[in-house]
Amino acid sequence: MELQHFHDYFEENREKHLQELFEFLSIPSISSLSEHKQDVERAAQWLKNQLEQLNIENVSIDPTAGHPVVYGEWLHAEGKPTVLFYGHYDVQPVDPLNLWETEPFKPEIRENKLYARGASDDKGQVFMQLKAIEALFATLGTLPVNVKFLYEGEEEIGSAHLPAYIEENKEKLSADFVLISDTSMYGPGKPAICYGLRGLAGIQIDVRGANSDLHSGLYGGGVQNAIHALVEILSSFRDKNGKILVEGFYDDVRPLTEEERKAFADLQFDEEALKKELGVDELFGEEGYSFLERTWARPTLEINGIFGGFSGEGIKTVLPNEAGAKITCRLVPDQDPDKIVALLRRHIEKHTPKGVTVSVNEFDNGAPYLTPFDHPLIKAASRSYEKVYQVPAAFTRGGGSIPIVATFDQILKVPVVLMGFGLSTENFHAPNEHFHLENFDKGLRVLCDYLCEVSKLSL
Repeated sequence: MELQHFHDYFEENREKHLQELFEFLSIPSISSLSEHKQDVERAAQWLKNQLEQLNIENVSIDPTAGHPVVYGEWLHAEGKPTVLFYGHYDVQPVDPLNLWETEPFKPEIRENKLYARGASDDKGQVFMQLKAIEALFATLGTLPVNVKFLYEGEEEIGSAHLPAYIEENKEKLSADFVLISDTSMYGPGKPAICYGLRGLAGIQIDVRGANSDLHSGLYGGGVQNAIHALVEILSSFRDKNGKILVEGFYDDVRPLTEEERKAFADLQFDEEALKKELGVDELFGEEGYSFLERTWARPTLEINGIFGGFSGEGIKTVLPNEAGAKITCRLVPDQDPDKIVALLRRHIEKHTPKGVTVSVNEFDNGAPYLTPFDHPLIKAASRSYEKVYQVPAAFTRGGGSIPIVATFDQILKVPVVLMGFGLSTENFHAPNEHFHLENFDKGLRVLCDYLCEVSKLSL
């Protein structure tokens, strides 16, 4: 099928599609706020209706211990690959509301950008998957591949109940690969295929000294200060160049290949421009690695917050008896979050000063993920991007974490292809979230072409 046929279809139906997207974006499906529980369910019902209108079969709203999952399938492309579409229909809260130029759930187009909560993350991109299927049916009379759909309502609160759903339904969800549109392009007019994500391991350290705060004049110099003890522990984690000093931390790190390092270098990332944008004199990190390599393919250990003692106006001369810190580590293939937490516990125990006790509590845990960027599915995605955008697609890794991606890998044991159409500047999770309609228009055509490309592969 010529790309022009898809182009013509989307041109003819653009206003209709935008009005439908406006309906979807108008539903305040904020998963973290209990008062929006019915709105989340309304968004699930809206998706169910859309799938049924597309003649997708076995469409259902499946309950979980939290918000529901929407499922559907069409399996009549005999001998062709099966793709499992994944996305989420829940959105972030809108606070602070006063910073929005227009109401977050009243979509508005300004300067060819669609403003609304969820426009880019992820309702707009989920909607594109549906409309690509609609266009294929309309232009081909059928689909070139088999399709399944899995849309959840808890991504913005950590997908707490989705892994159990996937485990319980892994036969129903079986596919040749998972396709996700919930990532960003490299920049305006620069499509990107994200082939890897870092994992996550987080802990909270709580330090306790005496049984109460103490007068610094009566006890200072004679009793351990919980904050000083905490600082000593924290300073033991890294050297002055950012190298992590936890014994065994790097043991399982998969090194970058020379091909990957060249691909990153070819992106010609402007570190000087980044320094200016951030208002810093120097960037920081492991010696011997570029900024992209540090943030995409090297592990980290960061202090996210410190608490303890007196921080009000003026001064209070006490020895704090309690202090704490929150730590997160971004992990890379083949690091295991549970092993990293165990190494952190051992390191903290080894470096705890006398006079205090320390407890460590674990939170936020997700494995890293990597699909080889020479995989046929990745190469096919690159071809489709280039056909539409007329420039080669960049191969990138994501510095952040999408834990559910690793869940798909571990339970379904299939590749995950991340084909996003957002831009990092589109204010997702912030006021005035928006989606560039240029990428909405082009992305629809990319998705159609990609499914046709995939139909030619032997997987």
